[in-house]
Amino acid sequence: MRGLYEVTKRYGGRTVLDRFTLALPQAGGVCLFGPSGCGKTTALRLLCGLEAPDAGEVRGLSELRIACQFQEDRLLPWYSVEKNLALAARADLDAARMWLARVGLADAGGKLPAELSGGMRRRAALARALMFGGDLLVLDEPLKELDGATRLRMLELIAACMPGRTTVLVTHSRDEAQALGLPVIEMPAGTEAAP
Repeated sequence: MRGLYEVTKRYGGRTVLDRFTLALPQAGGVCLFGPSGCGKTTALRLLCGLEAPDAGEVRGLSELRIACQFQEDRLLPWYSVEKNLALAARADLDAARMWLARVGLADAGGKLPAELSGGMRRRAALARALMFGGDLLVLDEPLKELDGATRLRMLELIAACMPGRTTVLVTHSRDEAQALGLPVIEMPAGTEAAP
């Protein structure tokens, strides 16, 4: 099994995940679904190796290349948008421009992140994660702040980039999970999850 095995994670006196198991498939993916504060983002941070569990294990992920889009765009404010993408993916500016065009931001590459709207920054962050490639694609609410038509285009792009890698999506929209063909895992605290 690769994924999270009986992990517990606490912040101060609050237990966010309690003996939570998430088995990741070799291909395809899963959608983590649940109310705010139930541990979805914490589970992603454990998968990405950004935090360690207080108990339990993270299994089979140490050799994987992981691409992640966080809830925050995490673009470096002093670099242009295209430079942000090129740095993260260790690619050239032409590749960054191509990915920006794929998310509808062909004219925004030379701008600083502060010059973009929230939805534009979300798309730039999505382009950065998709451009990076990797074996595991971790997306934390990648489509929030996007309007209906843009959301549909980005769903199509995500779907086109999923083959050959495992995807873990956090969303508050069952429609997004369904559009990507991902099984939904409900995330009440302390529940074992396996697709």
